[in-house]
Amino acid sequence: MSSDTLKKRKSKVLRGEGAVQEMKRGRVEGDQQIRVYSEEVELDSRDAKQDYKQFKESCDSLANLMSEIQNLKANGAKEGVEQKRMQSCILFMNLKKLNRLTHIRLKRGRDQTHEAKQRVDVLHLQLQNLLYEVLHLQKEISKCLEFKSKHEEIDLVPEEEFYKDAPPDISRPNLTKTDSHQLTLARLDWELEQRKRLAEKYKESLSSKEKIQKSIEVKKEHLSSLQPGLTAIMQASIPVQQYLSMPFEQTQKQTEVARHLPPPLYVLFVQANAYGEACDKNLIVSINGDVDEAKALSKPQEDSQDDESDSDAEEEQEKTKRRRATTGGQLDDKRREMLKRHPLSLCIDLKCKVEINDYILYLYFYYLMNLNIMTVKTKVSIPTDLNTTISGGDLLKSDTLLSCLYAGDHGGETPNPANRYQFDKVSIVCFSDYVEELGHPYMWTLTGIMLAHSRSFPDFTPTVRLTGYVPCTTNRLNNLRYSDLIVLVSSEHSIIPVSSECLYLFPAKIMSRLVRWVAITYEEYRDLPYTQHVTDAGLAKETDLYFMGVVERGTACLQAAVVLNPRYPEVSPLFSLSLSWKGERSGQTDDNLRAMESEVNVFKNELQGPHPGHQLLTNQISRLCVCLDVYLETEGQDDGVEGPREFPREKMCLRIVRGPNRLKPFKYNHPQGFFSHR
Repeated sequence: MSSDTLKKRKSKVLRGEGAVQEMKRGRVEGDQQIRVYSEEVELDSRDAKQDYKQFKESCDSLANLMSEIQNLKANGAKEGVEQKRMQSCILFMNLKKLNRLTHIRLKRGRDQTHEAKQRVDVLHLQLQNLLYEVLHLQKEISKCLEFKSKHEEIDLVPEEEFYKDAPPDISRPNLTKTDSHQLTLARLDWELEQRKRLAEKYKESLSSKEKIQKSIEVKKEHLSSLQPGLTAIMQASIPVQQYLSMPFEQTQKQTEVARHLPPPLYVLFVQANAYGEACDKNLIVSINGDVDEAKALSKPQEDSQDDESDSDAEEEQEKTKRRRATTGGQLDDKRREMLKRHPLSLCIDLKCKVEINDYILYLYFYYLMNLNIMTVKTKVSIPTDLNTTISGGDLLKSDTLLSCLYAGDHGGETPNPANRYQFDKVSIVCFSDYVEELGHPYMWTLTGIMLAHSRSFPDFTPTVRLTGYVPCTTNRLNNLRYSDLIVLVSSEHSIIPVSSECLYLFPAKIMSRLVRWVAITYEEYRDLPYTQHVTDAGLAKETDLYFMGVVERGTACLQAAVVLNPRYPEVSPLFSLSLSWKGERSGQTDDNLRAMESEVNVFKNELQGPHPGHQLLTNQISRLCVCLDVYLETEGQDDGVEGPREFPREKMCLRIVRGPNRLKPFKYNHPQGFFSHR
């Protein structure tokens, strides 16, 4: 722009109604001063409320002018329209200026808000930095406080011992007693000094140890040179050992084999061997089975399978693809694997004496490795005269011979509760199905005692250990069926053996006789009409033994159904009676027969005899014969029958009957020899 144009141009000043003079600022360009208009400068001197008031007034004035112009044009008057239009334009320009001022004021407010926010953000960032620094310092302080030095792990000697044993150049009591840090350093120095001394002693001990080892090796070589000579001497002494019954070599071989027994069988072997040597010379322990297979089981599995060639693996895979086992076959294999026995077993021979005859009880113990239980099989070698009897043969059956050796121990289920979950995996419903093949897992076997709680065994207290259980069980096995066998064999020959210690329990003359004694089954016992109350009460179980005894005198026949628990004589026999004489009578219909049952069942303590009570069954049968004599002799005779009495009165009774039930005197009083009521 040229200077002439600038000279001609004049500065403009916009004025409006009620508006203040706008501010101007100039700049020098050459010699001319140019004034520039700035609304921002003017905004500083203006009041927003005044601008708003001016805006309202301008709007009202503009609205009035517009209405006047409209009226003039409607009336057709042309004068004054132009003037009002000019005024309207001035007001409109004033509104635009107010609008610009408003936008400038709004922008300035936003800028001020933004600047304030920036200041706040800067302060917040500074605060965060300070908090981070504080947290960092706190962590460093915690690390310093939690720092554990290596010397804290060393068990230093006590201070009293330190000041007593340490030399003054290390202890420095003048300094360390007032400064704990110096005290710790001094104690560490003393610890180091002691360890150096111990290290020197250790080296000296190692050197002496090497010398001793060399001397031991020399002696070992000397002893090994003696081995062939000792072996020759042992071979030469075998006939002497056999003659003197001192089988040292056999014992040594058996001890070598015993090392490969599983732990339960090994403990049983040691305990039974020790008891046999100390207390029972008739007890013989032997080990059976494949020793080589047992050695293979005891060795750790080698990685030979991992080193097989690829061709062998491929061949195995092809065989598997060609022949896939069925589900049933897989279950059978799993069952066989789970029920697998250890290759070695233990045999214990017990020689028991019955009267003048001997019989040997063989106990075969097996260990089921996967089930972690022990099972036992039995075999009995008995004389011919005992084996041929019906009762003796039933009593000495191998599957029931050891049943209920202790209370509730039938040997049908495994004593290990973990086996139940193992059986579910291979679909084994009941272990008793495999008892015939594997043996009975009795609770008195070693593993059963280990697993069972002491309360399951009333015969075992918590103080009893394995050393106490072996003699306890052995004594029971030695006395097993002793008295039972004698009584039952004698009863089958219609003989009731009564010992001299029990003769006082019965009168000198007994007329009734035992004519029959046979074994019956549980089903036959249960079907008898006069034993229903016994079976309903749960006193007769399938594991018990059942016998039928018949006592006769003249035309009277007394049947006695007997329940014999396998734990006899600890559990007394139970008699149920039925009399066939002038009709059928039983303990359920006749009060006197019920009293006779009480004599043998309830008052059994009188018939126990000397300890341990092996004569109980024979005494009960004898008491039954005596009671039948009293019953028949005190029964009134029919007046219509002529001739002598069938059962003459030979027993002395103080009173024949008593009470409304007409009970007879069944109690025998010794030594007076008369019968009375209870």
